[in-house]
Amino acid sequence: MKIIVGIGNPGAEYAATRHNIGWMILDRLPRQEADFQRSKWPLTLSTWLHPQAGKVLLVKPQTYVNRSGAAAGALAAFYKIAPEDMLVISDDIHLPLGTLRLRAQGSHGGHNGLRHIIQCLGQAFPRLRVGIDSPADPNAQVDHVLGRFGAEELADVQLAITKAQACIDTWLGEGVAAAMRHNGPLHPPQPKASEQSKTDDDAVNSPSQSAHDTPPSQDN
Repeated sequence: MKIIVGIGNPGAEYAATRHNIGWMILDRLPRQEADFQRSKWPLTLSTWLHPQAGKVLLVKPQTYVNRSGAAAGALAAFYKIAPEDMLVISDDIHLPLGTLRLRAQGSHGGHNGLRHIIQCLGQAFPRLRVGIDSPADPNAQVDHVLGRFGAEELADVQLAITKAQACIDTWLGEGVAAAMRHNGPLHPPQPKASEQSKTDDDAVNSPSQSAHDTPPSQDN
């Protein structure tokens, strides 16, 4: 069995905020609105029957971001799953909007939700970071992560959710290494003009048969 934990804050006032991008992705994972139910632990659960991985638990901790490890630790202990079978989705203020960064393990990178999960589980669990951009004012980080996306960002947010869905689907079916192919920016930069020109020149100057080439000999 696999477990996917989306880091976020409970309560209507935090719905669809940047800090809750993990919850927004969970809601769309089964390609339909997931039905989350309260459990005996400090979390809500939904079950997804994945065509390759089988039963998958989708989890929203209800302890606020800073205490996300309480839910993750309780589930890991109850189901006796290995850390590598629990994927954690978090926002990342250090990545441009929509950029994905999947890793098999690692540090918390300054994210308090990941920090607490590491305290409870150790570092050996995969995590998918989703970029939410950084604020223009470094002193406004709290307001930024607890704020909602701007109208001009919503199209990219939807694209990022779709890209994250594909990444998670690959993780469930093929593993971390294969899913890492989804890493990277939402809109990869176009090649520079000089690079494109070099590519065109290479194509023109590549070896090819011309009128001056010696034809192959033929037996008469």
